[in-house]
Amino acid sequence: MFEARFDEMNDSDQSTAAATGPHRSNSDSETGRKPSAWTRLRALLTFRSASLRDDLTEALEDKTQDGTGAFSDNERAILQNVLKLGDMRVDDVMVPRANIEAVDEDETMATLIATFHSAGHSRLPVYADNLDNILGFVHIKDALQRLTQIRDQNNPESNGNGKDMPVKLLTAVLKQKIGHRDMVRKVLFVPPSMPVGDLLQTMQATRVHMAMVVDEYGGTDGLVTIEDLLEAVVGDIEDEHDDEDEDLVRKIDENTYVADARVELSELQEIFGADFQPGVHAEDADTLGGLIFDLIDRVPVRGEVVTRLKGFEFEIMQADPRRIRKVRIVKRKRLNRARPTPPPPPAPVLPDQADQKAG
Repeated sequence: MFEARFDEMNDSDQSTAAATGPHRSNSDSETGRKPSAWTRLRALLTFRSASLRDDLTEALEDKTQDGTGAFSDNERAILQNVLKLGDMRVDDVMVPRANIEAVDEDETMATLIATFHSAGHSRLPVYADNLDNILGFVHIKDALQRLTQIRDQNNPESNGNGKDMPVKLLTAVLKQKIGHRDMVRKVLFVPPSMPVGDLLQTMQATRVHMAMVVDEYGGTDGLVTIEDLLEAVVGDIEDEHDDEDEDLVRKIDENTYVADARVELSELQEIFGADFQPGVHAEDADTLGGLIFDLIDRVPVRGEVVTRLKGFEFEIMQADPRRIRKVRIVKRKRLNRARPTPPPPPAPVLPDQADQKAG
């Protein structure tokens, strides 16, 4: 294709191209050096070879006998995640609606600070009336700027009693409503079917790092931040506010566990093995909470015990009208009922013994 286009150029075009194009007298082909792996990969990306994905997949699977290869373990894990991005959608990485931490625009700045403190996030969505009417989001840096004021070091008399404090706290602002402080930033609105790679590029271009996932009717389905997208590539990113000791499933005794309703069914299958068989219910649910919903077709109440899964019973420890929070899982023991021992079969009668009895 490129040769055909070059042949169609006239002599003047070729001369111009030769004059303006970069002159590489020391190329890999002229020096006889073998192009590096990155050079070959970049060439494949440039020409968009149909076999690029297959070539990269094959290279990732290529390991020598001593366990080393063209890529390190970390590089291999990241590149494998990159290959998976082509099949991932926004709804695969989003925070579901039930887990969104947000504030109403009519709340005060004091409530906003308290929500930042309890949620442990640096950004919080702001809504009017309900989550289906998202106005934008507030960054904790903007809240901090509204609540403080840098003291004028050149005018000590205006600083009052806090002459030695470089920052002045504006306590009156704590009573003001969030919507009146003009600090709500715009947020992206994306459909759940949007590819993860496209959203990442959009966030980079717009410099907006939060997106609300909306359904076909404009309702809020979930929330995605740029951290969620990066975790799809590099794995979980935990900061100083993440509880590293938090386990979604905690073992009480041999047959009793306490689990967060958000725990994945795949994790429960690893814990209980072949005894845990959600069957067709796993087609419509990914988490323990979803499984219980599917088993009884409604939201259970606190204290309710669900026994519709063979071999297990689920006691609802914490729940609200919208979702389940904590569940006690009890693995029921199988009863080995003793079967009566059948009587031994009668001994066979030999022909000689039959004649003697007859005589």
